[in-house]
Amino acid sequence: MAEVTLRQVRKSYGALEIIHGIDLHIQSGEFVVFVGPSGCGKSTLLRMVAGLEAISDGDMFIGPTRVNDLPPRERDIAMVFQDYALYPHKSVRENMGFGLRLRKFAAAEVERRVNDAAQTLQITELLDRLPKALSGGQRQRVAMGRAIVRQPQVFLFDEPLSNLDALLRNQVRAEIKKLHRRVQETIIYVTHDQVEAMTLADRIVVLEAGRIMQVGTPDEIYGQPQHRFVAGFIGSPPMNFLPARLTQQGADVMLRIANAAPVALPPALAQRWQQHTGRELEFGIRPEDLSLARQHADWPVIEAEVELVELLGAENLVTFKLGKHEIKARLAPTARPAPGSMLPVAMDPKRFHLFDLASGAAL
Repeated sequence: MAEVTLRQVRKSYGALEIIHGIDLHIQSGEFVVFVGPSGCGKSTLLRMVAGLEAISDGDMFIGPTRVNDLPPRERDIAMVFQDYALYPHKSVRENMGFGLRLRKFAAAEVERRVNDAAQTLQITELLDRLPKALSGGQRQRVAMGRAIVRQPQVFLFDEPLSNLDALLRNQVRAEIKKLHRRVQETIIYVTHDQVEAMTLADRIVVLEAGRIMQVGTPDEIYGQPQHRFVAGFIGSPPMNFLPARLTQQGADVMLRIANAAPVALPPALAQRWQQHTGRELEFGIRPEDLSLARQHADWPVIEAEVELVELLGAENLVTFKLGKHEIKARLAPTARPAPGSMLPVAMDPKRFHLFDLASGAAL
């Protein structure tokens, strides 16, 4: 395993720059996930690490070696694609060992590595089958096995679960996490699925339009977003956003959210945000940080109209109207307010977020 370092890495097609000066250090043995919407540059960045896309500017290192000009075969990486890329006429055993045989490994060593990888991935009984006899999840495990036998310094995963159905995606995702715990290798993983990012990563790199918006642990990305984009992208349903304004009322700092009555901020938040009084801002709060007022008498409260109740079994997702704005709340399955009713909605003040209206930066 090896560390991966990017220093002011850029990618341009002619005059169009799509990766804008990325600085990133991935520690040896770390599981890092690149996540972001389609077109944000995450797959391009992964392909640059792999050597499948040329670097327009900057420096890239795998371990101590600068790899800008090295072809993929000399970078000591292994890549797992979303389409498996298995040879249909070769058995699982032959698919997994093919790269080693091309590199002139001894037959006994190829057999040992294939058997070890098959045991790790629990596909030993599949070794003599052809890919057409395998399910999608089994094929993906074979593709991972083909990477494992290489024993590379870095594993690269390019949306490997996107072709699987939801149930199978959950199963293979868990297998990838277990695999990392066993092999402790450096993994860079690309996905647009925030659930994959949150459950797999040691650290998450959130990308937008070829720029890093935030790097952090799943807890940091979710609980302390540094930008409105990160707050809105991570979380399902996403964070609620409403226009807001801070005002000074005597000794209190008041927060007015949309057209609701102002609420007094707790002392810690008042001290933190007092310098922003008089400004137009954007308020954010996650659906799980809202509740019915009777359950949290000490939380600030706004009055809102129930618009929709979605019964999800373990919880109910309730949509409230606040003037022309909507907010969603995750409530207990027993909470089934009637659409059209006005209710006091309590907000956890420890989970308030404020963002600059122009830059989107968290305050």
